[in-house]
Amino acid sequence: MKIGSETIDNPFILAPMAGLTDVCFRKICGEAGAGLVVTEMVSARGLVYGSENTLELLAKGNEKTAVQLFCDEPGILGDCVQLADLDPFCIIDINMGCIVPKIVKNHMGSALMQDPPRASKLIESARLHSKKPISVKMRIGWDSESINAVDFAKMCEDSGASLICVHGRTREQGYSGRADWDEIGRVKQAVSIPVIGNGDITSAPEAFKKIKEYGVDGVAIGRGALGNPQIFADLSGREYNYSIYETILEHYKLAISFYGERRAIPLMRKHLNYYLKHAEVSKALRAEMNTITDYQTLLNALTRAFD
Repeated sequence: MKIGSETIDNPFILAPMAGLTDVCFRKICGEAGAGLVVTEMVSARGLVYGSENTLELLAKGNEKTAVQLFCDEPGILGDCVQLADLDPFCIIDINMGCIVPKIVKNHMGSALMQDPPRASKLIESARLHSKKPISVKMRIGWDSESINAVDFAKMCEDSGASLICVHGRTREQGYSGRADWDEIGRVKQAVSIPVIGNGDITSAPEAFKKIKEYGVDGVAIGRGALGNPQIFADLSGREYNYSIYETILEHYKLAISFYGERRAIPLMRKHLNYYLKHAEVSKALRAEMNTITDYQTLLNALTRAFD
């Protein structure tokens, strides 16, 4: 699949999720077969001003990786995309879909869907100051009374975006209800650049059905990949001997190597819960594991769970 000057092996993308799609989980999904993975959302302003916490989000493996930035000022974004810190990434993705209140109230994320002129200037600035393809993550609108996905997508294309990823919900919906794939399909029909659909995909058959029915160029999978990186092998056809138990162990080893055991154990609890749900481990044992604070005790509990 071509995205501007970049080529990815397949159009099955790990969608960014704050606190979840760190370098460790991206590596696992890349090994499973994701054609592109995307970082957690990174502050362009934080990068420009050298925030250490922000820089940690830029850790990268060998997977094809897009960096997702959020910003409200075209000048700041223009400065950011020129930073050497972004050299390892193949695509600059601008977030225009985040629903978090502290992001929205500062005129970033999904707030930009109410301000197309500002959104256009951000894309133009990134395009002017970077040779990398620019992509945009958007929603279908602010609320049910202001669905503007088609016009917004046309603006993104006209401003220089090489790819659009559309989450089929409004900002008002958050992650509730069903994604509106009819609206995603209308976006695809309205623009000539690739369109990636996002929302409610939890299996390979669902993904292939959406691609066929709505004509999108690919899909981005977020919550459907949690505890289930196998989905990317199912989609891509990559040979992948998947074992939930072995994947949990690999994930912990990566996290401990990157963060150290003290940080890794609590940070991994969300992921562990998703893995164990897929493995149909009892709620009682899952609750017990969420209280464990050292790796050896956790390994013993995992052994009991999977025996």
